[in-house]
Amino acid sequence: MNKVCQADCKLWEEGWYRFAHKLASPNFGPRPQSAYIDLIVLHSISLPPGVYGGSEVQALFTNKLDWLAHPYFKQMEGLEVSTHFYIRRTGEIWQFVSCDDRAWHAGVSRYRGRESCNDDSIGIELEGLEGDTFESAQYEAVSALCPALLQRYPIQHLAGHEHIAPGRKTDPGPGLDWTLLQKILALPDQCFPARILKNSSP
Repeated sequence: MNKVCQADCKLWEEGWYRFAHKLASPNFGPRPQSAYIDLIVLHSISLPPGVYGGSEVQALFTNKLDWLAHPYFKQMEGLEVSTHFYIRRTGEIWQFVSCDDRAWHAGVSRYRGRESCNDDSIGIELEGLEGDTFESAQYEAVSALCPALLQRYPIQHLAGHEHIAPGRKTDPGPGLDWTLLQKILALPDQCFPARILKNSSP
């Protein structure tokens, strides 16, 4: 067993990241046989919007959200969605779907000339509000998680939900510092959406 394989085996077990809290979602499916997992999609989420620290997001991704607990939840009743990862404001990482499987995070989408980004992407939800900034602990968590993903999968692109579903989605929004993210991950410009880096904070 070579060193790369040894490192990979320590970090992953059948697509589950060792350093994430595992909470399996029923909302997933197999990827197409031809899927080439080369995209990470970043999202933002908070339930209710702008409220942090509760368990509502975990409940949403496991179909256990109480639709009557808040007026905002009523519009989501019956929604079956998931993501691979959820990073809290504290930097705590949760995982709901094996990265080998298809999570339901992107919806109707197109990127890199391909439709249906769920088929060949990995979704990461950041606890936050569209347009708001994110915590340093979250960037630190991304700086650990993304290299682990790059080690296991042929990742070549990172994009926001807003970039794969423009006009329909606006998250994670301008509060995400893409320039900082690029610096942390040491990835070339071509890995990111066109023009996004120069629009980020210097």
